[in-house]
Amino acid sequence: MIFSTILLFLVVVYGCFIIHLAFGIKKIAYFNQQYQRPITTFSVIVPFRDEAKTLPNLIVSFEQINYPSDLFEIIFVDDASSDGFEFGNYNFSYRVLSNVRKSNSPKKDAIDWAVKHAKNQWIITTDADCMVPENWLKTLDAFIRDHSYEMIAGPVTYCANADFLQHFQLLEFLTLQGATLGSFGNGMPFMCNGANFAYTKSVFEKLNGFSDCNHISSGDDVFLLQKAIQSEACGISKIGFLKNHDFLVLTQPCFSWRDLVQQRIRWASKTGAYKSVYAKTLAVAVFLGNAAVVIGLLLCLFGSIPFWDWYLIFALKIAADFVLQFKTGRFIQPGVIRFYLLSTLVYPFFSVGVALFSWKGKYEWKRRKG
Repeated sequence: MIFSTILLFLVVVYGCFIIHLAFGIKKIAYFNQQYQRPITTFSVIVPFRDEAKTLPNLIVSFEQINYPSDLFEIIFVDDASSDGFEFGNYNFSYRVLSNVRKSNSPKKDAIDWAVKHAKNQWIITTDADCMVPENWLKTLDAFIRDHSYEMIAGPVTYCANADFLQHFQLLEFLTLQGATLGSFGNGMPFMCNGANFAYTKSVFEKLNGFSDCNHISSGDDVFLLQKAIQSEACGISKIGFLKNHDFLVLTQPCFSWRDLVQQRIRWASKTGAYKSVYAKTLAVAVFLGNAAVVIGLLLCLFGSIPFWDWYLIFALKIAADFVLQFKTGRFIQPGVIRFYLLSTLVYPFFSVGVALFSWKGKYEWKRRKG
């Protein structure tokens, strides 16, 4: 009985955090843009390493951007690629820089180097495996003119085919986006995605970029956001989330379980360095909530707790997750997600495993070890 009570308590605490995030989503108003003649200038930064298979799709989406070509530039930063990708002639202005390594984080170095060369006041980062929507810059321009923000986060989702692995990632990523939206709505933002992240060059310089976190290989987005929130140079009142389908960036999922695990270990390894107490508390609650399901099932199999006790624990977690996923999905991914029940059963084991491996801080990503 004592085991069931403890595990149930952990899941209830987890559920309270998740439901709180779900209610936060409703607090972010959908931005109904009123397009005017564009005036904002942008420098779009794309760090890349061996992305010959994905860069063509991103470039095609850049060519389809509905924005005056003299008001934006693309800065590609090559981080020692060896796949022989060659750039051509496009209908937009671009430069290709070679990354200058100075820290343990190649991506942060690439962004920092590109910002130094950026001609325009507004910086936008995205990834080489993404595709941006046609009115991406037009919507951001309208949002900037309607608000006084100096840092703006945007939504991201996966392009998924029919297999289980990709729909598993889609559901997991939907939850992460829900946490992002909910935290912004509740006035406690702690997470964003560098695949769709904008800020002014002046704020980046005032914050001294990634100077205090470039020993951590990932987190160019999260650490900069949390640093900005705590800084007098920016502050939470200058940070917003742009909720609009014309600002939704599509990215590619991992195509193997090994790559997915390594990527998630890389993401999770930075959690201990979060500056936000709320973010750390939430991370612990999420870990314990998922661990309760895993431990509960093991105890159930060994006869230490009744099956119906574990079933109640699992059902409560699914119910809380569904509320968050449903509210997020109504905006980001209105289509049907396949393998829902199987994904929700697999995820606690996946999440706990990734968290345990991330404590070692060892992973391999794009032929580099972290």
